[in-house]
Amino acid sequence: MSGEDPDPTAEQSTDGESDATDPPHAAAGGGANVDADRRERPTDEDEAAADDTGTATGGEPAGTNGGSEANGTDEADDEGGPAAEFPAAETLVADADPLARPWPYAGDDRPAVEWGRFGARTPPTAAEPLSEPVESPDLDDARYYLSRELSELSFQRRVLHEAEDDRVPLLTRLRFLDIVTTNMDEFFRKRVGGLKQQLDAGVTERTVDGRTPGEQLTDVLGEARDILDRQSRCYRELVEPALSAAGVDLVEWTDLDDGERAALREHFERSVLPTLTPLTFDPAHPFPFISNLSLSVAVLTRDEAGERRFSRIKVPQNRPRLIRVDGVRDGGGESDGGADADVTAGASDGDGAGADGADATARFLPIERLIEANLDLLFPDVAVLDSSTFRVTRNAEVRRNEDVAEGLIEMIEDVLRQRRFATVVRLEVADDTPEAVRKLLVDNLDVTERETFDRPEPLALDGFDAVLDLDRPDLRSEPWSPQNHPRFAGLDADRPGDLFDEVKRGDVLVHHPYHSFANTVQTFLDAAARDPDTLAIKVAIYRTAPDSKVVQSLIAAAKNGKQVAVMVELKARFDEENNLRWVKRLEEEGIHVAYGTIGLKTHSKVALVVREEGDADEVRTYAHVGTGNYHSETAKSYEDLGLFTADPTVGGDVVKLFNSFTSHARQRRYDKLLVAPENLREGVTEHVRREADVAREGGDGRIVAKMNALEDPAIVRELYEAARAGVDIDLVVRGICRLRPGVEGLSETVRVHSVVGTFLEHSRVYYFGNGAGAEVWPGADDGSDGGDGGDPAYYVGSADWMTRNLDRRVEAVAPVEEPTARAELRAVLETMLADNRRRWRMGADGSYAQVEPAEGAPTVDVHERLMERARRAAPDESRSPGVDAGRGTRDPAVDLDDVYTDEGE
Repeated sequence: MSGEDPDPTAEQSTDGESDATDPPHAAAGGGANVDADRRERPTDEDEAAADDTGTATGGEPAGTNGGSEANGTDEADDEGGPAAEFPAAETLVADADPLARPWPYAGDDRPAVEWGRFGARTPPTAAEPLSEPVESPDLDDARYYLSRELSELSFQRRVLHEAEDDRVPLLTRLRFLDIVTTNMDEFFRKRVGGLKQQLDAGVTERTVDGRTPGEQLTDVLGEARDILDRQSRCYRELVEPALSAAGVDLVEWTDLDDGERAALREHFERSVLPTLTPLTFDPAHPFPFISNLSLSVAVLTRDEAGERRFSRIKVPQNRPRLIRVDGVRDGGGESDGGADADVTAGASDGDGAGADGADATARFLPIERLIEANLDLLFPDVAVLDSSTFRVTRNAEVRRNEDVAEGLIEMIEDVLRQRRFATVVRLEVADDTPEAVRKLLVDNLDVTERETFDRPEPLALDGFDAVLDLDRPDLRSEPWSPQNHPRFAGLDADRPGDLFDEVKRGDVLVHHPYHSFANTVQTFLDAAARDPDTLAIKVAIYRTAPDSKVVQSLIAAAKNGKQVAVMVELKARFDEENNLRWVKRLEEEGIHVAYGTIGLKTHSKVALVVREEGDADEVRTYAHVGTGNYHSETAKSYEDLGLFTADPTVGGDVVKLFNSFTSHARQRRYDKLLVAPENLREGVTEHVRREADVAREGGDGRIVAKMNALEDPAIVRELYEAARAGVDIDLVVRGICRLRPGVEGLSETVRVHSVVGTFLEHSRVYYFGNGAGAEVWPGADDGSDGGDGGDPAYYVGSADWMTRNLDRRVEAVAPVEEPTARAELRAVLETMLADNRRRWRMGADGSYAQVEPAEGAPTVDVHERLMERARRAAPDESRSPGVDAGRGTRDPAVDLDDVYTDEGE
């Protein structure tokens, strides 16, 4: 996401149905040869003739918020004070039981779509129920593990619910539909593409949940079809009518008057037509290459000789998807400057025009409709029989063996080239596409019927920036501006000594986007770059902004004589090109750049500053260990944590970690950090087993863990064993979760939660109680942190509990030991577990139910609560309820690669 508005995860009038007898794409004044009252449908003979064209030579290239009412109602979580051991979620708020409502297992018995604010529930993902108590469970039993793929799709259903929920502001709901589109695109590119590759390779091995690749693909395609159908219905039945009622219309060509059609036709000739390249498929022309995720217009024509032809027109991706009708009609975009922004955007000169300003009413025509209405300009002297849209999704699972690649840079560049021509994994066609055209596409793109999705137009519910940019504060969330952290107040990069003294005084925990990235992380790096006493700066970059100030600070540091080393992960999915550009720029400045580790992906979020302090031969380290990327834009809408520390032991561990990046020898021993693949799995396992031992001895075993995904079967097994010993466990898992909670005899002490809403939940936090009986918070008389039973352990870092994070990536997780930072982490987790607005609870069958307030109970929205908490804690002079200067009020644009839980990182 970019910008400062509260935004979805990242973290979804006229009647929208088109009449089959109406011409949705009729031409204006001398327009295309399409009847003014209907589109000519081919006869059976016509379809047969068109079908014959599909046998021509050619083919596919080779290769494979709404919740502001919560503010200020409860403040118990805002101040430190004596507290009992970390409580279970149920003691925090008396929620209505979200799992009491039954749900059928048989897919055919699922009820029809019912739109509703409350009672939201997703279907089960378990293959069968576990209704009887489990005695002496065999933890190798596939029934105890949920499907990774279906669990990911269940998350997409929860994201889609945000578009369905009328408590969410309307433009934010539209944004969620955009997010679902991109998330599902990436799911097909990665997960479906990977399953197809396994099938092609003859893989039949079953996953831990008992499914073969073929069974997984069947289940996934059926569930994905249901989600996409529901998304289309949500747009047509809920969002589009609500937009129309608010004065915002997406119109058809037939809705326009003669003057509007004439103006739009002129705009088409001037600004769109020159960018189009119609490609005909016939015996003289091979079937055209269809690029990934491009929207295309399929055109069926008949020439003077009576021959029928299929042609494809790619809808230009470098032109705005929506064209503002009144902008064209009133002369927008007529200047030589090519002011298409005037045609497509909704900016007004007024201050917050809202429902009464220039954007009170706005009408938009999709560019594909403009193209279809003016086909006569592309196909003169032929009859246009039909036009419809289609869209192709290609596999992203294109890899090369790193061991035989000449270099990582060359390997990544080759992968990027191969992706363009990868196999098709999904074909979306408009549901009114003639059967002959549909068959031609299916045959030539080499997809099966189950990989073909017939959908109502518009096919891709994205590219609606012109609507999202409207100056309609009445239709969007109140904008959020990250606050200054109290410990960084008054500090700046021009006084680096003060900043490092503050970190040396005690560890600092920052929480984005509640705290400003610019005034914490960026200031830390800027200060180091300018500091005369700084000797070296080292940073690990997984993803960063295209105009990264972080990288600019590193370049400035090198120019100032600092030793700078940067670990840039070239294999960061879909950020390869951006990272390649930065690598070349950094190397041009003489900076030491490491590209990654052979066989591993570097995912850790760490930075190190080495300063000369005291005696000339004495140096001190300052480290930052985070859960999120060094990305200034996503930090405005991703929920992440970062720990600044001058702890020399942690600093020494970070030094070892960077040495492993730049040398050929891997470090095997770390004193405080948990580092994958070296000691992270072992460390987590030991902590879980320790809690089980505490419970077996009659103590209060307690685990609270927050992450993006829980997929690793071995960790799930350990959690089952701990639950059977009596450990009380709360897992806040945004997306994939293989564990089945609440199964008597197996996991009845485990609760699984998922939070979806204003910000994208992205942090990873682990809490292990260690038998703490009466944990004392800062401010208590003795100032200690730890009760009679032991000292609890808190960790923050980059790693989810997934096999890839534990075994195939370089991850870094740091202990949080400073009492005030621990208190902050505890408050965050307690508020999250108390949420009854954004939180979902998983049932033993893998279904999720949205938590509701008990009757008479206040609404608790974790994002609203933490925003208010940050406002109250910020220094008076820095508090800001609105947006940062110079920024508009548009909801932030999510970096949707991260929103996608499974492969986002």
